[in-house]
Amino acid sequence: MTLRASLAVATLLLTNSSPLAAQAATCLADQALFQGRASTASVPVEIADTAEERARGLMFRRDLPAGQGMLFIYESPQPVSFWMRNTLIPLDMIFIDARGAVRHVHAMARPLDETAIPGAAPGDPAPERLMVLELPGGDAARLGIVPGMVLAHPRLPQATALAPCD
Repeated sequence: MTLRASLAVATLLLTNSSPLAAQAATCLADQALFQGRASTASVPVEIADTAEERARGLMFRRDLPAGQGMLFIYESPQPVSFWMRNTLIPLDMIFIDARGAVRHVHAMARPLDETAIPGAAPGDPAPERLMVLELPGGDAARLGIVPGMVLAHPRLPQATALAPCD
């Protein structure tokens, strides 16, 4: 990537990852509530917050209903990478930082593909992620979930959350 392309990506990320000041939200542990400039989306989620649950994820499942997902939650923000080993369905992956900002969306990950899917776009100046939401392939676009949106969830650090829970 050229320097000009890297600067363009960094500018885009900084612009899109400086989310609007979102309103306080009523949060539920089993719901991922996304707020954006033009839309909102609520997704029922299963939580994967232990090393074992995160390692298994959605492997071996034959389906995941539209509009539902699995929210991977880490103990602390960190660079993350996913793959599709033993995953039988296409997935969208939404990578979220510790403030709740959607930083990167990887659409339509291919079933059984072992290629690493990084949690940050090239040139992202802050690649650490606290959460990753997996949805059925195509759902991120259908629901309008894009970088720059904000997640409201009780497992985000509320003191620094862009959309704190009320």
